[in-house]
Order: sequence, then C-alpha cells, then structure tokens
Amino acid sequence: MNIDSHEMRQVAQADVPRVDLYAGIHKALRALMADTLLALGRADCEDALEMAQVTQRVHQLLDFCGSHLRHENEFVHKAMEARAPGASSQIAHEHAEHEQEIALLAAQATALLDCEAAARAAGTLALYRALALFIAHNFEHMHVEETAHNAVLWARYTDAELIEIHNALVASIPPEEMMFALRWLVPFMNPAERVAMMADMRAHAPAPAFEAALEVVRPHLGEREWAKLTASLGLGPDA
Repeated sequence: MNIDSHEMRQVAQADVPRVDLYAGIHKALRALMADTLLALGRADCEDALEMAQVTQRVHQLLDFCGSHLRHENEFVHKAMEARAPGASSQIAHEHAEHEQEIALLAAQATALLDCEAAARAAGTLALYRALALFIAHNFEHMHVEETAHNAVLWARYTDAELIEIHNALVASIPPEEMMFALRWLVPFMNPAERVAMMADMRAHAPAPAFEAALEVVRPHLGEREWAKLTASLGLGPDA
C-alpha cells in the first residue's frame, strides 16, 4: 500500500474528527457478524425450522458482506486510487479472497439443510468454525481500513469531498438493502452518531422513508436510547 508513517501519525494525532467513511458501517458489520455467529452456535440442529432460520441468517450476512465489498470497491477504492495509486491494492486483494470465502460459506450453509440428520451436528459445528474464522479475518481487515485507508483519504480529500463520496455510495443502495443496513447501523452507534445519522436522513430523504427507518430501528433500541434519540431530533415521545 502507498501509505507512509507520517500519514498514519496524522490519523492517531488528529484533534478534529474527520469524516469517516468506515466507522458506522463497520459497527453495523461487527454487530451483524457477532449476532449471526452467536445464533449459529446456539442453534438446535435437531429442529428443522430453527436450522432453516439460522442458515437464512447466515445467507443474509454473507449477502450483506458481498454488497459491502462491492460498495467499497466502487466508491472508496476508486477514490483512493485516483489520488494515491496502489493504496488500496492489499485490501482489494483481500476483498477478492473474501468473495471466494463468501461463496464457499454460502454453499456450506445450503448443504447443511440437505445433509442427513445424523451428520447435521457435525456440519453445523463445521460451518460455525468456518464462519468464526471469516469474521476474525474481517475484524482485522476492517481495522486496516479504519486506520491505513483513512490515512490516505484524509491526507488527500477534504471533508466536503468525502461527504460527496459517501452520498454517492448511499444513493446507489436499493431501499430494501438500506433498511436492512439501518437495522444494524443505528442501534449499534453511540447516541451522537445515531442522532447525526437520523438527522441527516430526515434532511435528505422523503418523509415516509425517514418514518420507515424509525420503525425499523425502534425495536432494537432501549427505552433510554429511544428517548434520547427522539428528544435530540425534536420528536414527540410517541414518535
């Protein structure tokens, strides 16, 4: 990667927070990954309905991961390469590996539903371990993006330019995928991040879309979290 130590020090020493293209979506990914892995680990392999539900969740995670890779490749890596050629090469290579791993895990999850009942416990454990390794690698991968990649972006782009990149990326996401993303994004942000995101959505999205987003996230917020969010947004207690 075309990243020097001076740029990395700038990331660590920055006094004023910069626009971070990774922070929110990576919190969502970490939460979704952990939740899915825990669900798979506790699943009853003798219960056909439960196995169908948990393998569906694995597929949802894998689909979301694949979509996330494509968004980063198309928007973030493209921006990096435009002003720092080669800066995204290592992570781009890992993205290609992740795409292969996603395909293998998806096939493994599908096969689990079709295997003999006697082999299902061993198959579930094998999928659990494979998914755990995939998630572990992704956690390390995301750390590199949040540090090394941000060093490149912050050294070469203004916050206004980064916001333009972010807005273009968000505009490319289909509504159904966006609602799924919001379910994992908003509840796992801190209160300030949560308010900033929802306020921005209210300012730029149609009112029905904003109201639908509130309905999606409300069941996943605690009572105090919801009260803080609605108060900060100036919404009534029954919003």
